[in-house]
Amino acid sequence: MSDRSPEKATIALTAEQGRHYALGDKLSARFLADEVETGARYSISEWRLEPGQEGVGAHSHAENDDIFYVLEGRIEFLLGESWTEFGPGAFVRAPAGVTHDFRNRGAMPARLLNIYIPGGFERDMQGIVAWFRDNAMR
Repeated sequence: MSDRSPEKATIALTAEQGRHYALGDKLSARFLADEVETGARYSISEWRLEPGQEGVGAHSHAENDDIFYVLEGRIEFLLGESWTEFGPGAFVRAPAGVTHDFRNRGAMPARLLNIYIPGGFERDMQGIVAWFRDNAMR
């Protein structure tokens, strides 16, 4: 008998598929895998930032590592108290407890892949979307 649980299923998505979240006009996220698909072991999302877009605000996670891989453009990351700019191919890990953020101060759009360990990030997205809607200046 095979295991047909969601976390054991293959995931294959096109560039248009996934669960999309708009955070204002210049920031969006597309979730590719989260706790339902992974048994809450990790979450994977792609983030798009238009030029001049700030990130989600400086924050830390008590129990989650945030891993980022820059796919396109130039992204500035806050790690602790310092901002550093990274280009395509850069890898950034913000371990649990480390304050972090990201932003696109460049002239071109930017994209990054995010892996959140352990999973469960998507359950916070409705609140994050509402915060951006209510604080449109970001």
